[in-house]
Amino acid sequence: MSQVFIIQGGKTLKGSIDVYGSKNATTPILAASLLSKEPSIISNIPLIEDVLNLLNIIESMGAKIT
Repeated sequence: MSQVFIIQGGKTLKGSIDVYGSKNATTPILAASLLSKEPSIISNIPLIEDVLNLLNIIESMGAKIT
């Protein structure tokens, strides 16, 4: 289900926003990347402590992270 914003008013709405990845999506994606022998490119992840800790664990298992 996608979110919808309905704007009512007399002025045109213009602009852009940056959408950042969420921790709740990032951690299982990182864990799933271990199932593949191919390199995984994962971008737009939040650099928060939970994610950084998981990256350290993955790296300690022998994965190369750049």
